[in-house]
Amino acid sequence: MIECRINYQSGWYAIIWAGVMAGIVSTLIQILLWLIFTDDLPAILYRDARLTAAMVLGRSVLPPPATFDVGVMLTATLIHFAISITCAALLAMSVARFKTTPALLAGVGFGVALYAVNLYGFTVIFPWFAQTRGWITLIVHGVFGLTAISVYRWLSSKMPREPGNN
Repeated sequence: MIECRINYQSGWYAIIWAGVMAGIVSTLIQILLWLIFTDDLPAILYRDARLTAAMVLGRSVLPPPATFDVGVMLTATLIHFAISITCAALLAMSVARFKTTPALLAGVGFGVALYAVNLYGFTVIFPWFAQTRGWITLIVHGVFGLTAISVYRWLSSKMPREPGNN
């Protein structure tokens, strides 16, 4: 039997939870902003799920109507969290030693940079994401970075230290 243990000292526990929480918080903020500033909910949520799922399932899931589909939603959710954890790891490794305010600002900056990379860079590979560009998506990426570094720093501060590493 293969046993998998999370080494709390390595910071991976904090990174994984930072990615998961940032993914959840940013999605909830995006849904809230869509609810307030558009009249497209839930269709816009289903559309974005299809856009994300198409990264793995292919273009066949893209055509309208943008309705609820369990397979699409599950695939999109798994992709979303995999990317969120990966981005949280990159962010944590980049700014872990910063003081609090610079780390939080760097988190927001990371989110904004992530917006540019995702919606202007990766659209070369996945052109269907161009339609998601906009101020709501930009804000949500900033919220993602802020949440990821906040959760990472909070959890890292709560982890027990090895003797002699105080």
